[in-house]
Amino acid sequence: MGVPRERPGEARVAIVPGVVPRLRQAGLDILIESGAGLAAGFSDEAYAEHGAEIGTRETAFAADIVVQVRTFGASPLTNQELDRLQPDQVIVGISDALGSPHEIDRAASRKPMVFALDMLPRISRAQAMDVLSSQATVVGYKAVVIAAERLPKMFPMLTTAAGTVPPAQVFVIGAGVAGLTAIATARRLGAVVQAYDVRPAAQEDIESLGARALLLPLSPGDAEDSSGYARELGEAFYRRQQELIAQVVAGVDVVISTALIPGKKAPMLITAEAVERMQPGCVIVDCAAERGGNCELTRPNRRVKTENHVTILGPTNIASTVPHEASLMYAKNVTAFLLNMMEDGELEIDLEDEIVRATLVTRGGEIVHKGVLEALAETQHDEGTA
Repeated sequence: MGVPRERPGEARVAIVPGVVPRLRQAGLDILIESGAGLAAGFSDEAYAEHGAEIGTRETAFAADIVVQVRTFGASPLTNQELDRLQPDQVIVGISDALGSPHEIDRAASRKPMVFALDMLPRISRAQAMDVLSSQATVVGYKAVVIAAERLPKMFPMLTTAAGTVPPAQVFVIGAGVAGLTAIATARRLGAVVQAYDVRPAAQEDIESLGARALLLPLSPGDAEDSSGYARELGEAFYRRQQELIAQVVAGVDVVISTALIPGKKAPMLITAEAVERMQPGCVIVDCAAERGGNCELTRPNRRVKTENHVTILGPTNIASTVPHEASLMYAKNVTAFLLNMMEDGELEIDLEDEIVRATLVTRGGEIVHKGVLEALAETQHDEGTA
């Protein structure tokens, strides 16, 4: 198994030294590209001490199994990377296959077996492999830290000789893993928190963390698909959401938005008009910026300052800014995923296994995942009618 260094701008690493012995015990020889873990705080010496071999980029990519954090799809596929792919070579990583089906189609021409970890089914047996949840934990934490640094106020209530300082008011949109972590982090810093999610079942999670849940009733079947991921909703419902959210953001100091739909543009929930009603000094951290953003005024990787002095931040790939812990969790997810397919020292591709079937996107020169095929057909249709 080869572990190459990630592309510039990505500080995480797919495998950390601590998981190497488990993988070796299962029958895998581990080759790490020299320097692959340095940005996340893991030295070549640490890998070697745990039984990994240190090699070049070429040898890492020549392995039978190549494990990455962001593989093609999540990152553009270069011609050099395309040429490296080999028939039946196993590629494992976050691929954004639904959002970038053309990249997956290009890769399929070289006949590798690509496993997209961001397409794991939301079942109990796959929880230990859930890279989206583990990385979202980092995102939710860091989003609050970013907001606290930008906000011209302190989060906690303080009683001082000069009087009482009131707590900051924080509004979290989306109560998935990122949102719930944001709620918990903001509460730990002393803020008063309220949160909103389209799923009725999220109310209990929100309130369990000490936040106030805002409700816009919707039946559970409308809010999420059969795999447990959020689904797109109708325009009328989005307008109702926007109206509710506009009322709330007018009275808070910080907004953390985390609403995403796999393979789709992020729903626009905070309108420009809503931002105009916010108080000077307020901060919006839009964690959906990579997908277009939940705020109408968000610009990916830019800080936007409005005329009424509201700061809108659109960081992308937030998990990479806390690479040590993000890599630790990702490596454990990947290890669980690989060990699920290991049998007597060999990698067994069992399509009867729901986890294997849901994550395998290319094999034998073809896209084999129904959802990715549909996404490819949709983009081809859009291009043909443009």
